Amino acid sequence: MRRNVVRIGSSFLFLVLGLFVFLSSPVSAAPLEAHDYKMAGDAVHMRIVMNFDQEPEPKWFLLRGPHRLVIDLPETKFKLDSKELKARGLIQNVRFGKLEEGASRLILTAKGPFTVEKIDVLQNEDTPGYRLVADITAASDRQFEEALAIQSQTTGSTETTAKADRIGQPAARTAKKFTVVIDPGHGGIDSGAEGVSGTQEKSITLAFALELRAKLAESGKYDIYMTRDKDEFLRLDERVRIARQHEADLFISIHADTIRLKGIRGATVYTVSDKASDAESQALADRENLSDQLAGIEIKDENQEVADILIELIKRETHGFSMKFAKSLVGELGNSVGLINNPHRFAGFRVLKAPDVPSVLVELGYLSNPKDEEQLRNPDWRGKAAESISNAVASFAAAKTAAGG
Repeated sequence: MRRNVVRIGSSFLFLVLGLFVFLSSPVSAAPLEAHDYKMAGDAVHMRIVMNFDQEPEPKWFLLRGPHRLVIDLPETKFKLDSKELKARGLIQNVRFGKLEEGASRLILTAKGPFTVEKIDVLQNEDTPGYRLVADITAASDRQFEEALAIQSQTTGSTETTAKADRIGQPAARTAKKFTVVIDPGHGGIDSGAEGVSGTQEKSITLAFALELRAKLAESGKYDIYMTRDKDEFLRLDERVRIARQHEADLFISIHADTIRLKGIRGATVYTVSDKASDAESQALADRENLSDQLAGIEIKDENQEVADILIELIKRETHGFSMKFAKSLVGELGNSVGLINNPHRFAGFRVLKAPDVPSVLVELGYLSNPKDEEQLRNPDWRGKAAESISNAVASFAAAKTAAGG
């Protein structure tokens, strides 16, 4: 009888121990489910949104060669629409999948260097679940390297915390020459305006831009880049991205339009504004902003908040510098080539909307006027105009450098 009691006690002990081991063993959590992936924006600003059935705890970091944003997640089942993953704007490629047991990864490859404005996880207001929101902005290689330096001084990856909470100092900015980005308007399938004798705007703008680059290079004072140096199509936001990624101190967009009034001729200098200075300037801005559509790419504000950010980011200081250069440019061109009445005008040109790059659009003349068309095709006249613009750049660079800009 005593022996039976011992057996029952031992069995009970093993049962209790087994239950303790079971309860203390980690229970693998159910994988997250990711769905409704969306990207909105352009080559300058992009917002990425992805929804989850449970709250994710992402960690992210940057990689170079190519420039990538890597977001690590707990194990996740990705139920994403392949159409939403196609390259657009600043994002060149999207990859995702299981990294290892219990872990998954989303990799966003960009067209060039960028900065991460924020990565947040927010609870959905009207539907169950959570959404991850990532905002990135085109930047320079220096800015990307600074972000990598901060990353290497922390844990190697960053949770969704405010920038002010991250430790580490950015890499010191090395001295650089005053940087000018020249933008020959149109190109490729978008030939732009056409003159009375068949001259295409895209050819005139490229020829002049090459001449201006050579003239600026003579001084040896500048780093000079062109948005295109051959007959190729570039979206308007791509042109802005190139200016920002080179940390341009000045962006000059070159054009030669047509106008219904054949007698009007002469050069015009435009700066950006939400409200046009006159009806003709508004019409010109509308035509230039439609160039993407002419090439079969429909541009629309996919995310109104991104469009609002673009407008808000046109900083007062940058606009002031643009105005100063425009004034100097009008003075120089007035001494060498003909100008229209009220030669400094303004309108909402999309290509001038880099938030931190002083920018102007120069209409060299009107291809709809036979005399202007003849001048635009004349290398001597183009050389004179390029000399005037070069003089204005020199004055502006000296003033901006003296002001610490």
